[in-house]
Amino acid sequence: MTTYDDQLALPSGLSDGPRQPLGIFARPRNANGFVDWLTTVDHKKIGIMYGAASLFFLIIGGVAALLIRIQLATPNNTFLSGDAYNRIFTMHGTVMVFLVVMPMGAAFANFLMPLQVGARDVAFPRINAFSFWVFFAGGLMLNTSWFIGGGAPNGGWFNYAPNNGVAFSPAAGIDFWNIGLLITGIGSLTGSINLITTVLNMRAPGMTLMKMPIFVWMTLVTQFLLLFAIPVLTVAQVLLAADRLFGANFFNVELGADPLLWQHLFWIFGHPEVYLMILPAFGIVSEVIPTFARKPIFGYPFMVFSGVAIGFMGWGVWAHHMFVSGIGPLSVTAFSVATMFIAVPTGVKILNWLATMWGGKLILNTAMLFSIGLVTQFTIGGLSGVSHAIAPSDTQQTDTYYIVAHFHYVLFGGALFGFVAGFYFWWPKAFGYRLGERLGKWNFWTMVLGFNLTFGPMHILGLQGMPRRMQTYDPAMGFGLWNMVASWGSFILALGILMLLVNVVQSHLAWRRAGRPNVGADPWDGRTIEWSIQSPAPSHNFDVDPAVTSLDDFWHRKYQPDETGKLRRIHTGDEIAQPGDPTGVHLPAPSYWPIVLAMSMPIVGYALIFNLWLMIPGVLLMTLSLWGWALEPADDLDPHDDDGAGQGDSASPDGGDGATAEPELETVS
Repeated sequence: MTTYDDQLALPSGLSDGPRQPLGIFARPRNANGFVDWLTTVDHKKIGIMYGAASLFFLIIGGVAALLIRIQLATPNNTFLSGDAYNRIFTMHGTVMVFLVVMPMGAAFANFLMPLQVGARDVAFPRINAFSFWVFFAGGLMLNTSWFIGGGAPNGGWFNYAPNNGVAFSPAAGIDFWNIGLLITGIGSLTGSINLITTVLNMRAPGMTLMKMPIFVWMTLVTQFLLLFAIPVLTVAQVLLAADRLFGANFFNVELGADPLLWQHLFWIFGHPEVYLMILPAFGIVSEVIPTFARKPIFGYPFMVFSGVAIGFMGWGVWAHHMFVSGIGPLSVTAFSVATMFIAVPTGVKILNWLATMWGGKLILNTAMLFSIGLVTQFTIGGLSGVSHAIAPSDTQQTDTYYIVAHFHYVLFGGALFGFVAGFYFWWPKAFGYRLGERLGKWNFWTMVLGFNLTFGPMHILGLQGMPRRMQTYDPAMGFGLWNMVASWGSFILALGILMLLVNVVQSHLAWRRAGRPNVGADPWDGRTIEWSIQSPAPSHNFDVDPAVTSLDDFWHRKYQPDETGKLRRIHTGDEIAQPGDPTGVHLPAPSYWPIVLAMSMPIVGYALIFNLWLMIPGVLLMTLSLWGWALEPADDLDPHDDDGAGQGDSASPDGGDGATAEPELETVS
């Protein structure tokens, strides 16, 4: 018999008394459909929107990548002009880093962290909604540079000074890059503070830090990295905006400025950013591999502290991006040593994943295959990265295609493979049905083949001396063969990604044709407590607060030792899952104001670029949004339960004005 905590806790700061509508500041009553998604403050829906937005931007960044590979497939190709190539190259890198990989990590963090720590919602639900909408607004503003302001930015995703100055880039593309990413950075900062607060203050009773799932640990480290890294980039961007828009001279070499200031600021942000992109994927495979190896994660404390160590040590290696910039032999030596050391905690994780699989009863479904793919592809990328700790090798490889190969093995073979594993693994919890396994395995093998054909040859091209950011090349250089192989590989890889999107659509249609059957609360025999609630997860998450007694608590409720000491399954997950009765739960009301406030920021951005008179409507809209937000009621004005399974905004036994009846005690066996 397992007894949950018997108190129905209201989210922090919410009262259970009746509320009255405040005119135009009230949320839409009984919102559903499109309006519900625009006004939602449910962390799960926000996580889903982060994922959908990142897939949308993945298509944009992926098309840019294919255009690059078409241009480089043959020598002396004139498919793209030099200027068009620079713009497409810049937007590919910018979109993939800032608008695909980072928000995809945010998608899993938003959806899963509150579920895995046993919380009803995040600490600040409306700020959470604002963090998504301001990210999306900044991403849209950045991509409008394709059509207005003289064209997309052309300075590379790293946007080095002095090339980012008005003298070398007089069009507004660099300003779109700068201000668009400033706006998305606001979303990253507010989101990180929200998730840190949620994990530290809202864990379930009994869940100590060392009982948290690995995914929660890795995303917690990620949020701290965001909290401290984004302001560094923001400083550089403010200085650049002052130079370009107001005539300052922070990066003006003619007046004595040092362009290395930009490089230092950018890479102090940029190298922790590598880890804040990869750590959520590490957390995902650390949940998937134990589930489908039928074993607990090997060396849990080492997995936790190696992730924390990566977070700390990631701040000490930025200058290995700058070994050829003239920083001096002492700096080169120090950062070479730091680059060697940071490989150690990463190696610990790889060994622990292998030890978890060793001797396990492996279930090689699609999620597990992508997780194993991360381990193998990231290991290759890590080994090529360790070579940068050797200063002479780094000097030879810097600004060649060897670097391109390395970071794609790390960020695509690492982060994106892990995220796709997460899609297949948690899709039932989000939507109530699985993605297709047969097409999923085709998806995996096509992506593995295309990925290695695309980026494997780039190691050879780099060692042959092919520079990065090269628009074309002469046949005598000998780069033609491997560029052609890489270009063919890129289209195979694109086919693999298309298979994922087709699987999403096909699985949804098949589910609807079958009468919308529910996959159940625990389709994978999961280990963590998000599998103890119905699928899809209800808006209120948990009917009663779960009481956690151990790591992998839900698994231990299902398996108990028999008289011989051997573990036996005594329950299925669905037998002990919470039943879906949201009696007495109040949730924060949906709100228009986070999206309105977020959309005011691009107006201010356009004002800075084109005409300061646009500041008037931008600032007025921002002020109105903040005012409306401040006057909104805290909780739901119209409690209801739309489908009887907790999918409404909240539920009240009287169905009326939001007053809460006495909660019923729940005992689940």
